[in-house]
Amino acid sequence: MSQAEDLFGGGDEPERVTPEPARPAPKASPVSGPGSYSAADIEVLEGLEPVRRRPGMYIGGTDANALHHLFAEVIDNSMDEAIAGHATRIEVHLGTDGYITVTDNGRGIPVENHPKYPGRSTLEIVHTVLHAGGKFDSKAYETSGGLHGVGVSVVNALSDDMVVEVAREQQLHRLRFSRGKPQGEIEHLGRVNNRRGTTTRFHPDPQIFGEQAHFVAERLFRMTRAKAYLFGGVELRWSCDEELSKPDVPAKAVFHYPDGLRDFMNARIEGETRIVDELFAGSHGKPGTHGAVEWAVAWTLGDGGVSSYCNTVPTPDGGTHEAGLRTALLRGLKNYAELTKNKQAAILTAEDVFAHCSAMLSVFVREPEFVGQTKDKLASGEATRIVDTALRDAFDHWLAASPNQAGKLMDWAIERAEERLRRRKEKEIDRASATRKLRLPGKLADCTQTAAQGAELFIVEGDSAGGSAKQARNRQSQAVLPLRGKILNVAGASREKMQASQLISDLIQALGCGTRDRYREDDLRYDKIIIMTDADVDGAHIASLLITFFFQEMPKLIDGGHLYLALPPLYRMSQGAKTLYARDDAHKEELLATEFTGKGKVDMTRFKGLGEMPFAHLRETTMSPKSRTLLQVKVRDDLDATRISVDRLMGTKPEARFDFIQENAQFVTDLDI
Repeated sequence: MSQAEDLFGGGDEPERVTPEPARPAPKASPVSGPGSYSAADIEVLEGLEPVRRRPGMYIGGTDANALHHLFAEVIDNSMDEAIAGHATRIEVHLGTDGYITVTDNGRGIPVENHPKYPGRSTLEIVHTVLHAGGKFDSKAYETSGGLHGVGVSVVNALSDDMVVEVAREQQLHRLRFSRGKPQGEIEHLGRVNNRRGTTTRFHPDPQIFGEQAHFVAERLFRMTRAKAYLFGGVELRWSCDEELSKPDVPAKAVFHYPDGLRDFMNARIEGETRIVDELFAGSHGKPGTHGAVEWAVAWTLGDGGVSSYCNTVPTPDGGTHEAGLRTALLRGLKNYAELTKNKQAAILTAEDVFAHCSAMLSVFVREPEFVGQTKDKLASGEATRIVDTALRDAFDHWLAASPNQAGKLMDWAIERAEERLRRRKEKEIDRASATRKLRLPGKLADCTQTAAQGAELFIVEGDSAGGSAKQARNRQSQAVLPLRGKILNVAGASREKMQASQLISDLIQALGCGTRDRYREDDLRYDKIIIMTDADVDGAHIASLLITFFFQEMPKLIDGGHLYLALPPLYRMSQGAKTLYARDDAHKEELLATEFTGKGKVDMTRFKGLGEMPFAHLRETTMSPKSRTLLQVKVRDDLDATRISVDRLMGTKPEARFDFIQENAQFVTDLDI
């Protein structure tokens, strides 16, 4: 097998199959207009066109994260060469023209023609055919970040210009691409004596990412440095044009960290107060081989967090390798507690151990499984066991070797656990209190919709009226709350008396918005609060008591325009096919004089109350938005004068009420005696 076949697969003779006799093709379906669906409607996307049509499937979108993922795909290939032992240096350069260049001194991508694609170089195939690569088995790479053979071809598809140079066997070759397509044949540039490896220079396509999209120097600088921390055997060289350099982004820098993640962690927690003085750091296995693990863990008063990697690919969403880390640290701390007879450690959870914990974890796994092409989360179940096994003994030895450090960590974790349990208990108390507060009154017939907008609450007097109202309502948007007896006159009641009133408690719970300073408009469960009482003196008294309650306890509800009075009729009048309703005696006389002028007796029914009214009549006259009449309750502009009037009429001083009635008796036009 040739070297190209070893790296990129292929070379097997295809299986020979005896063809079946040809079958007649089915007739095409006739096209029948814009709603048709025929064979002509089925698109077949070829080459890299699927990537350009749906970039989100391959790089997660077209935003800044996706743009920088292009760089990650290219540098991951170079890191795979380094970890496999074939490259010692990777160079990254960012130019003001928006191009980024990644160079390694590895083996270089094969350039000879691929055996499965006669006349086409392997270099072209790698960059233009999805799922073409040398990482589908472990012959060329035991572990690698690129797995699916789509990374560099996706970058090519989403770049308006890409140039790849390969120095291989002292010969230099170049191939240019644009939007996934080669621009001509591969060029042979001659002999080179002191150069080997692959150089990729590309520019993201503005048709995909937008005209304003550009690489951020700070972000690329951090990504490049992180790669150096993950493998001590490679040197990363960063450079950018002078115009792009900043105080935290030098024009040139060299990264080489033989101590790997230990160096990374010390730089990360620099200046933070440490809970435990020493790092728990170490490694297991040779980097780049299956099952190798490296870690660095510190406990500080900083924000903490876990940064994890699989085959040098960052996994910001964590995964199974992080699960192994959590399991190993929690189990190790509990085992140490048993040895030291510390029974308090029984309450520890992983949450307690990882609070304010800064951890870095790198694992190498053969053929790992990721969630999605962007590899943000590791899904390989084997990684949990690999990390747990590697860290378990190392953590036990670290704790046993430093009893002072172990004691500090144990005391701190137990303190976190006790704090967690206190918070949980407080939440349970708060949740129970909230449940009690939100428990709706048993007599409330609530509406089915949950949104307050458009919902209505009818407050009615007595179970009889409540029964009629429940039958007459629109169940979706109208709720009914019957109140048995007259509500407390809050203008003259103490807070203790109000709190003891079941009617007031039911009303407050049904509304859900709180009272006075605790009133919250957003928590109000209904858009309209409608007082619906009988059209008599008792009904008017109950309505006045309710209005007083809202004015004193929920004035903002009135200010918000939520309070209304229903106008149920007192009479039903019929003459032949004509039926009308009268609000009161004066309205009855008006209708007799204007509407019922024909011959024939006028049948008249006086409703004794809402409970005596057939629900169909109640719906038609009082509850249906299409035919009802509502009066909106408002507070006049002179608020102080209004408050004084309410206090005089509804307060505890009978002499003030008597004076008020005498002063305003002249304005009374109707009395129901």
